[in-house]
This record gives sequence, C-alpha cells and structure tokens, in this order.
Amino acid sequence: MKQKSPATLKRIAEQLGISVTTVSRALTGQARRYRIGRETEQRVQELARSLGFSPNRLARGLRLNRSSTIGVLIPDVSNPFFAGIVRQIALGARERHYSIIVCDSQDSEDIEIESLALLRSHNVEGIVLCPVGLSADHLLQFVEGDIPLVLADRYFPGLRLPYVASDNFAGAREATAHLIRNGHRRIACLQGLRGTSPNEDRLRGYREALASHQIPVNESLIAGDCFGEQSGYVATKLLLKSASGFTAIFAFSNLISLGAMRALSEEGVRVPDDVSVVSFDDQPYLPHLAAPMTVVAQSAAEMGQIAVKLLFDHIQEPQRTVPGGILLPTTLISRGSVRNLDESPSERTQRHVCG
Repeated sequence: MKQKSPATLKRIAEQLGISVTTVSRALTGQARRYRIGRETEQRVQELARSLGFSPNRLARGLRLNRSSTIGVLIPDVSNPFFAGIVRQIALGARERHYSIIVCDSQDSEDIEIESLALLRSHNVEGIVLCPVGLSADHLLQFVEGDIPLVLADRYFPGLRLPYVASDNFAGAREATAHLIRNGHRRIACLQGLRGTSPNEDRLRGYREALASHQIPVNESLIAGDCFGEQSGYVATKLLLKSASGFTAIFAFSNLISLGAMRALSEEGVRVPDDVSVVSFDDQPYLPHLAAPMTVVAQSAAEMGQIAVKLLFDHIQEPQRTVPGGILLPTTLISRGSVRNLDESPSERTQRHVCG
C-alpha cells in the first residue's frame, strides 16, 4: 500500500482554499494579530489535527529568532495565591500556542536576579514577574530592553513597567474598619515582607482605618516579617506572651492567618470567642474552618489573565506605549471568625440559634 504523503502547510491551505501564510499564522498563535477570523483559525487547527500535523516549533523559533516561550517568576510556588496567577498565565499562553517556564525566587532578590538571567538565556519572548519587591535596580534593564516584562501583585511606584495588582490599601482599610465596627479597638497586625508594595499598602490601610476612628496606633501590636505561615505562627505566639492584650488579628496573607490560627489553637485561644481574625486573601479551605474565616478576597485569576494579556499585547506590538498600573478591587467577605464585642450574650446566643 502506498504510504500517505506527509501533511504540509501547503496541503492544508489547498484543502481549505486559503493561503499558506494564513495557515501558518493560524497555527502559530498569530490569528488575532493578523485579523484572521476565529472560524478560519478553528478550521485550520481542526484539519491540522486530523492530519496529524504540528509545526516544528524549534525550527520555526530558530528561523524567526522566536522561542514561543514566556517566563513566569513568582516568590513562593507553595502559596495558593501565586499558583492561581500561574494557572491563568499558563492557560493564556496555551491559547496562543506558547509554553511557559516557571521559576520560584523563594522571596530572595538574589535568586530573582539569577532566575531572570536564566529566563533570558532560554530566549523567552516575555516575562511575567511577581517581584520580591524590595529593590527595582535590576529591573531597569527591562524598561527600554528587548524583552517585555509585566509585574503582577507587587510593583514599584515610578518604575515605567506595566503592572497589575490588588487595591491593597482599600482592602486593608475595609478589613480594619470591619473589626472596628464590631467593637474592636486593640487590633493586632500581622504584616508580611516589609518594604514590599502589598505590605506597605496594607499597613497604610490599617493605620488609616484606625486614625479615621480616632484610635491611636499601638506599634507593639504590629508584628511579623514575611508572608509565610511560620511568620504568622511566631508573631502570634510572641504577641500572646506579651502584655499587649488584643481582641482581634488582621493577617496580611492567607498563609500568615493559617500560622496565626495554629498558634491560637495551641495556646487554647478560641476564635472568635477570645480573639477575632480577618485574613487578606481568600482560599477554598477558609470557609470550612471551625470558625469560617472573614477575608479580604482578591482575584488571582483576574490578575493572571490581565498580566498575560498585557504581556502578549507588548510581544505582538513592541512599540506599544507602556500602560500605567491596573489596581483590581478587593471584596470583604464576612464569615464567622469575627465576634461583635458590642453584642450582648443573649443577642449572640440568639444569632447563633437563628443563623
């Protein structure tokens, strides 16, 4: 039996009655750039699959000096929030027939610098960076450089690079105000990595809420040094052993709040009967705790979607004007981890019975 001839761009073009150039662009993620209709793009891809054809990406990359690969660099791969961002970037890249290389800086600026160099050596066409956020000196090369870079979650005011982040100031202010509305005046603040934009914006929101309610800031109630679980655990242990009694905790991340809850449990402190807790960032497990966690929810999915869109816009149009930053709104979700101190015992009992 005569063997079938191999599928080629020309064969696909002839069967569909379109040009070879259109077939090539439809198969290499350039349909939108060249205004190829979605129906035509789908017909090309379906026929290519049925014929067992896929473009030789390595050969194409060498020919066009393109790798069809982007880099993603995050501070902590174990943090579900950053995992959510990466997932959306991976989906966006896949839609455009790109691959991704993911690196973890482990919240180390030195590792971040090394990882950026590594991604450059792999000839990536662009990078989405969730920076450690302590210094921007090593990012200046990307402002007028040949590799597009988009910042996500953390950013640097004044640095001319596009970014997308949550409105951390407004979210923290609302979280603190929620505790104040529930009668709390001594509110412990478990912060993250000092000097980073999320931490400083959230700390500013916390201070602003206290000031607007004429509550003096007690510096002894501000503790913690990074966004990890262990930081929340240690900070809470130390606060519980100090003489600076508090009735509520505002934790600056889901991992910090997890560490705080572990410390409270070990010390026999009940949530919310003894101490109320609010966490920045929601996660699927938080509503299912013994005291469902009140949170400031931010959208990792939307952040990832916007970041990858900004990146590919710049890859496809290198001369595009660098946009300003995009701040995404946050949402306060009230659950069972906050006690209203102004509520009488009978009112609280009645609310539990009815609710």
